Amino acid sequence: MSNDIAIAATHEIEVRDLEYRRAEDGPLLARLYRPKGSGPFPALIDVHGGAWASGDRLNYAPLDIALARSGIVVLAIDFRMPPRHHYPASIADIHYATRWLKAHAAEFGTRRDLVAGLGTSSGAHQLLVSALKPNDPRYAALPLAEAPGEDASLPYLVLCWPISDPLARYRMVKEKGRTPLIQSHDAYWNSEAEMAEGNPQRIVEAGRRPACRRRSSCKALATTTSPPTWPTSLWRPGAPRAARSSCTNSPASRTPSSCAIPPTTTHAAPPSWCAISC
Repeated sequence: MSNDIAIAATHEIEVRDLEYRRAEDGPLLARLYRPKGSGPFPALIDVHGGAWASGDRLNYAPLDIALARSGIVVLAIDFRMPPRHHYPASIADIHYATRWLKAHAAEFGTRRDLVAGLGTSSGAHQLLVSALKPNDPRYAALPLAEAPGEDASLPYLVLCWPISDPLARYRMVKEKGRTPLIQSHDAYWNSEAEMAEGNPQRIVEAGRRPACRRRSSCKALATTTSPPTWPTSLWRPGAPRAARSSCTNSPASRTPSSCAIPPTTTHAAPPSWCAISC
């Protein structure tokens, strides 16, 4: 990632690593980027991508630094990955880290209600599953002693090229013969049944989704590893079809295609789910 990010810098920042959880095979670390000042600042938990099997908390350090300099607390986390760990271990770590950041928000110059999420690619997928099912016992399996009543719900997410349907993506890359991506899927998931279970698109279609107070527009980045049709129901499930965003991906193109909820649409109640995607 380029270090030249066009976000206005308004704050000096502090950067440090800390341990947010002790796993069976060692500490799980997070890098904290904190604006200097009294706050409270908005906050993001940053979940990196890497096809579920690679990367670390430093993947998007230039972006995290730029966000912090603009006045946002960022906690970029490591989590368990293949080959030693598989689904749903990483989502349990992300779920725990979300609760941990909310519980410790005051220490970092923010508030629990100001904590939201930022995820890229497979990280966006995992963050989305955690946020869609904040009380699921599989993902909430790690107790947080200092805040046992905390959950992993978030007011909004920033999702960058999310793998919103891992089963559809798996079948697509198998059809296209994309061996590295096939191997990454197989390293993380034990079966297609698991891909169907930890599947944001299917969770949303089944109606199991959290409340969201915000509307959004999006820029859908078309890539050769995205499903042929962008899953528009992720933007506004439960809303009338005409009120949902309209997006399509051209797998052969890397030109961003725009999609947005029509601005003239009115609703009697806030949308039941939304995401900001770039």
